[in-house]
Amino acid sequence: MFTAEEVLDLVEDKGIDAAFEEVDVVTTGTFGAMCSSGAFLNFGHSEPPIRMAEIHLNDVQAYGGLAAVDTYIGATQASRSRPTEYGGAHVIEDLVAGKPIHLEASSPGSDCYPRKEIDTYVSLETVNEAYIYNPRNSYQNYAAASNSSDKTLFTYMGKLLPKNRNITFSSAGQLSPLLNDPHCRTIGVGTHIFLGGGEGYVAWQGTQFNTSPAEKNGVPTGSARNLALIGDMRGMSTEYLRALNIHNYSISLAVGVGIPIPILDKEMMRACSIRDEDIVAPVLDYSVGSSRRPVLAHISYEQFRSGTVELEGKSVRTSSLSSYKKARDIALELKKWIEDKEFLLTEPVRSMPVSSKPKPLQISTKEELE
Repeated sequence: MFTAEEVLDLVEDKGIDAAFEEVDVVTTGTFGAMCSSGAFLNFGHSEPPIRMAEIHLNDVQAYGGLAAVDTYIGATQASRSRPTEYGGAHVIEDLVAGKPIHLEASSPGSDCYPRKEIDTYVSLETVNEAYIYNPRNSYQNYAAASNSSDKTLFTYMGKLLPKNRNITFSSAGQLSPLLNDPHCRTIGVGTHIFLGGGEGYVAWQGTQFNTSPAEKNGVPTGSARNLALIGDMRGMSTEYLRALNIHNYSISLAVGVGIPIPILDKEMMRACSIRDEDIVAPVLDYSVGSSRRPVLAHISYEQFRSGTVELEGKSVRTSSLSSYKKARDIALELKKWIEDKEFLLTEPVRSMPVSSKPKPLQISTKEELE
């Protein structure tokens, strides 16, 4: 049993063939902002009962269209009273931390649900169900960001200084799950994973799952595959599930994900020996207000992590929005769980799509679509 970082020295010392004979499983990890995240909650019925139509948790709006007392709260939904300070991600973190959450709900009322208002407090212990469901997590090689304009930009990739004076990136690189299993040979629906400090599963391919980017050294050179993940919040930890306030942009949730990769054959062993120096990501110009931002350069994660890179003949500072230390901790924690027989590997019940390319939103009339 090795982490994706530990196995690198073994492969370098002994080679792929010998490493394949020695290694059964490689554990991976990543920890960073994953905006497409949220949680399903069930509050149970009050007396008299209510069908909750408008729901707020600690003043953050949650979805009221899931029958009577179910809701989904999105990580990036902002508080009505503190929109830059508190949001759905904070509610999720506070629930995991065991804190009381203020529940306010209203309803038009009906014969079977006569109650029209409720104002109370709930916690992780008092709700019936509380599980994370994240539609798009653990991106495979997310693009880095820079800014060629004359003004500072505040984005989900952080603060971007003018004239390309900095670059931000967000990936665990050689530790990242989908960079160690780039074609999802072992990762599919039903794969048992580390999620937020507890246990979870791969529920489906993530939204915007993309197999089309070009590859170099066996891995995509841009944002590609990602995963929809599910897991019980009971057992999770604020060590690996943390609310984020991204300055002058919005709110997000930092999620810790770890996935074990069974070494099926020598090709899988080779895939799990990928190094930061062999993984390149595109640097996109975020000053361009388009979903098709220009690519300024392709740079390796070894260069990113050095703190400075060369871009258009200039030395540019780099910084990571994800935590490599936390990614390492996750891979080590998952390794220990497996060694202690506290975590069992599962075979996927459905493979990920072999070919998929997300479509842009087309601005269309009703008549054009009929």
